[in-house]
Amino acid sequence: MKGAAVLNRYAKILAITLMGAIALPATPVLAVQPDEVLSDPVLEGRARELSKDLRCLVCRNENIDESNADLARDLRLLVRERLVAGDSDTEVIDFVVDRYGEYVLLRPTTTGANWLLWAAGPLMLLLALGLGAGYLRGRARAPGTAEAGLSPEEEDRLRKIMDE
Repeated sequence: MKGAAVLNRYAKILAITLMGAIALPATPVLAVQPDEVLSDPVLEGRARELSKDLRCLVCRNENIDESNADLARDLRLLVRERLVAGDSDTEVIDFVVDRYGEYVLLRPTTTGANWLLWAAGPLMLLLALGLGAGYLRGRARAPGTAEAGLSPEEEDRLRKIMDE
């Protein structure tokens, strides 16, 4: 009986360890180093929120808060420097965009030349629908497209083939 209790205990420990190992990859991994964290929790919260909207220029579609790249670390430090200097959130974002370009934003603006990129998808869809409708209309109106049926010679030939 004692051996079964020990075995049951080890089975529980193993099950808990496996559940923890399975759940571990589901937790967000933030790359912010302890030496980057600001002592003021309000400023640190603002820095984290701003970091979520800035793209790591090395990792592409990963924000700088999650990236381990050196450039992402530099951007995190830059954001924190600007916040400590007293910049507003908008001023910090504008500073980073001026320095690195609009590509650094994970959610690009719809102003300037970007409006064409935002509108291109719906415009192409409308254009394709219009061309498809025009093609189908033109095809329906084309002469000789209505079923004329079989000529008498073709009907006779078809009867002979079917009889064989």
